[in-house]
Amino acid sequence: MSTQLPKQTEESSETETETEPAVASKGDDRRAEKRRRADEKRRQRQAEEAEKAAADEETVELKVFRYDPEVEGKQEPRFDTFHVPFTKGMTVLDALMYSRDTYDSSLTFRHSCRQAICGSDAMFVNGGQKLACKTQISDLDQPIRVEPLPHADVTKDLVVDLEHFYDQMEAVEPYFQTNDLPDGELEEQRQTRENREKVKMSTRCIWCSACMSSCNIAAGDNEYLGPAAINKAYRFAMDEREGEDIKQKRLEIIEQEHGVWRCQTQFSCTEVCPKDIPLTEHIQELKREAVKNNLKFW
Repeated sequence: MSTQLPKQTEESSETETETEPAVASKGDDRRAEKRRRADEKRRQRQAEEAEKAAADEETVELKVFRYDPEVEGKQEPRFDTFHVPFTKGMTVLDALMYSRDTYDSSLTFRHSCRQAICGSDAMFVNGGQKLACKTQISDLDQPIRVEPLPHADVTKDLVVDLEHFYDQMEAVEPYFQTNDLPDGELEEQRQTRENREKVKMSTRCIWCSACMSSCNIAAGDNEYLGPAAINKAYRFAMDEREGEDIKQKRLEIIEQEHGVWRCQTQFSCTEVCPKDIPLTEHIQELKREAVKNNLKFW
C-alpha cells in the first residue's frame, strides 16, 4: 500500500493543475482597458470627422421650373428648389439628373449624348440659352435658375415643343442637291479646300434651337425662318458642288419676306450658339448674295 500512495497523490495533483482557471494579471487588465479606450476614442474621432465632412460638404442650390398640364395640382407653373452635392466638373445636366434620381423622379427634361452633340438639352439657365451638358456649375452664380427655352410652348417641366422649329429647318431643304454629277460611277464629288473652309462653321449646327429661342424677331414673327434655318441654307448655298441653278433656288427661299431681311443684326443668336457658329455673319452674307442675285444690268 505504501508503494501506491505517491502515485495517487501525483495523479490528483495533475488533475487539479488541469482544471484550475487561469488568473489574469493586473498588467493584462490594464492593457485591455487601454485598448478599449483607444477603440472608443477612434470611433468617436471618426464620427466627428464624418459629421464635420457632412457639414462642410458644398452643395448647389437649383431652382427648377415645374409644370405638368396633365396632373391636377401641378398645372400652375412653379419653381422647385433642390440642393445637390457639388463635385468638381459637375454640369447643369449632372445636377438635374441627381435631382431627378434622388428627390423627384417626375422631373422631366431632354438629354441624350451628354457631349454637346445631340442638341437635345438646350435650356434657359440663369437668364441665357445654354446646353445643360456643356454648362459648368462652377461658372454660374447661385441659386441656379433652370427654365425651359423661351418663345416655345412648354410640354412639361423643361421640355418644349420643337415642332415649329423643325418645320422651319425643313423649309430651307437642309440636304445636299446637285444636277452636276461626276462622270465616273465611282468618282467622288470633289470640293476645294477653300470652299470647305468657307462652309465649315455652318456645318456644326446641332439643331438645339438655342439661337431661335434667343431671337426677338422669331419671337414676334412666327413665319420668320430663324437663324438656324438660314444658317443651314447658307451651308448648302455656299457649297460649290451644288451648282448655280440649285443656289438660285435656295436664294429664292431665303430672300422671301420672312427670310434674311427680317434679321435686325442683334447678334443674340451668335452669342448663345453652343458651337460658336457666326450665325449673324452668315445671314449678312446671304443678304449680299440676294442683292447681287437681283441686280440687273441693262
